[in-house]
Formats: sequence, C-alpha cells, structure tokens
Amino acid sequence: MIKFDEFRVKTPDREVLIDITNEIESMVRTYDIKQGVCRVFIPHTTAGVTINENADPSVNKDISNYLCKIIPKGGGLGYSYKHSEGNSDVHIKCSLTGHSVDVLIHNNRLMLGTWQGIMLAEYDGSRNQRVYMQIQGE
Repeated sequence: MIKFDEFRVKTPDREVLIDITNEIESMVRTYDIKQGVCRVFIPHTTAGVTINENADPSVNKDISNYLCKIIPKGGGLGYSYKHSEGNSDVHIKCSLTGHSVDVLIHNNRLMLGTWQGIMLAEYDGSRNQRVYMQIQGE
C-alpha cells in the first residue's frame, strides 16, 4: 500500500527549525502500518527537512544561528551573491539541509531515536510551507 498526504506549516521567522514530528506521527497512525517507510518531502527551494534532536529547543536555535554565521545573508569571505532576489544564502542552506528524509515504520510507529525529531527548516520566512508525506508499507 502507498498513501500520500500533506499538511502546511506556518513559519514565524525568516530562519527557524520547527518540530513537525507530532503531525507526521499522527498521520502515520491513521494508516495502521505494521512495517514500512515514511518519506517526508518539502517542495520548496527556501525550506528543507532534517532529523535532529527535539528534546532541547536550543539545539534548533544553535543550528540556525551557526548556519547564519557560515552562510550569511548577502555573502561573505569577499564573495557577494549574484542571485537577483537576494536570498542565495537560503538556497545554499537548503542544499545542505536537504529536501527529504525517510523514517522507518514498525508497528505503526516512526522508528526515531529517543532524542530525534523531524524538523522543517525554514530559511526565508515567514511563509506557509507545504509538507508532503508518502507512506509505503503493509
């Protein structure tokens, strides 16, 4: 069986990581999958998705702050971006974060580690971002 679903996330700031694990887990439970995989995909060039710690929210802030330091808006290290919209830093960060993650499903549960969560990484908000899910299993 293959199921597709989607939801939206309103992001509050230009750069923020938002835990979307609960929304995804809720959707997985509705399909009663014993064994399978859940693919989460972000169809945007200004946002990505990653798996990281969700117990301490300061980790998300640290990730966002550090990415801003190494990939600053407007360029850095003597380089200025060429993209006319002025948000090349956003596209670079998305390339590093990625646009999809796969999570195993076992007995109708996402097989995330104790401290892991699925994070929407917004780099050019605030926006109303779409999150696509494809669940495959039995």
